[in-house]
Amino acid sequence: MPKSYRVAILGATGAVGTELLKLLESRNFPVSDLKLLASSRSAGRTLSFRGESIAVEAVADGCFQDVDILLASAGGSTSRAWLPQAVESGAVCIDNSSAYRLDPSVPLVVPEVNPEAVREHRGIIANPNCTTILMAVAIWPLHQVQPIRRIVVATYQSASGAGARAMEELKHQARAILEGETPTPEVLPYPLAFNLFPHNSPIADGGYCEEEMKMVNETRKIFGAPDLRVTATCVRVPVLRAHSEAINLEFDRPFDRDRAREVLSHAPGVKVVENWQSNYFPMPIEATDRDPVLVGRIRQDISHPNGLELWLSGDQIRKGAALNAVQIAELLVSEAGRTQRTPLSSTTSAN
Repeated sequence: MPKSYRVAILGATGAVGTELLKLLESRNFPVSDLKLLASSRSAGRTLSFRGESIAVEAVADGCFQDVDILLASAGGSTSRAWLPQAVESGAVCIDNSSAYRLDPSVPLVVPEVNPEAVREHRGIIANPNCTTILMAVAIWPLHQVQPIRRIVVATYQSASGAGARAMEELKHQARAILEGETPTPEVLPYPLAFNLFPHNSPIADGGYCEEEMKMVNETRKIFGAPDLRVTATCVRVPVLRAHSEAINLEFDRPFDRDRAREVLSHAPGVKVVENWQSNYFPMPIEATDRDPVLVGRIRQDISHPNGLELWLSGDQIRKGAALNAVQIAELLVSEAGRTQRTPLSSTTSAN
């Protein structure tokens, strides 16, 4: 059983990729060798890891031969193109794209919710959508006390959810507007500075966009509750980094808000932030660059006797993406130590 692992990051120069690099270092992940992969456009750039400069390589055939764990964050089409080759080479792939999330043979994991699912991997483990992760961390502890019957959620999603270029576009647009100019959007379909709009992912015939259906389907899979009633409205807002969500939960009987606050105060990955006298609750500016999901404004729903309301903010790049992926890798290492296996072993063979 190795005590350290050969790790690769696919999409190393993106917003999530660079965060993965920082987290591997700050959390002292047992890396013996690190390979940074990206498109040919980024090849040759150097990134720092543990005081050393590492050159970014263009992803290519044969580049996964000496990799134990691949952290992929380069988009669905890239994952579909390269992850099968990585698995064939013997790597375990933790994929941050949507490519494999709803594949029945691929575990979809939030470590605070279903860590045991990593044992079922066949070479690929999927990282859920950012909004799904943040919500799951916040409501799973309540679901464990009293099963949730229905979830109604509205998200307020920052530019970071669309990547580093969208974050830069928001900055440029804000400057342009303040200087009296009319901004021209390039990354997002509409100006985001001093504006907001429904999430720009494709809309299906039923009127729900792709982002909203990710929350519906992924939450059901993670919770192991295929009939859980979930509805979502996702909105892009002019915040640079960290998403927020307004969540309404329906239970089969009343859930006392003080009991809910107590449960969440002891929940892993959650920090309760509430000061009712000061009207002070979670804000994206305070969730930025922080690991916990900030949860507050926990209150009874006055329109339904079994309803509970809460508000959260969480860093989309950290817990909503990179941190969750690194935590999954840590579960693999822990599982390897528990079973005396390499993390490449699984209950079923890769295919």
